[in-house]
Amino acid sequence: MRVLVIGASNNPDRYAYKAIEMLLKYKHQPIPFSQKKSEVCGLKIENEWKNWEEIHTVTLYINPKLQETYYDLIIGLKPKRVIFNPGTENKVFQEKLKLKNIEALEACTLVMLSTNQF
Repeated sequence: MRVLVIGASNNPDRYAYKAIEMLLKYKHQPIPFSQKKSEVCGLKIENEWKNWEEIHTVTLYINPKLQETYYDLIIGLKPKRVIFNPGTENKVFQEKLKLKNIEALEACTLVMLSTNQF
């Protein structure tokens, strides 16, 4: 499953890093995205938006204000769901997603993976 991780980090203490690490462990295909050029877990962190194909899930690690830039871009990818990790909850964006029949979950990617709910 292809998973776009918005707010990726090469800092092992960050939850976005841990999510990418765990997605790889569970045999998913994370696509790290951030404004900073770097690498995480051997993957290049993308810092220019692309029209990625077959994105199943977008998982957010950026605050609601930063998310505004990505509303239409994320919707344009037509993911099945968007996960709002703790601290990223955004009712406005969640409503926009629901109007486009995209599932919006307030959840933790790490917990979902470790409990087989992903």
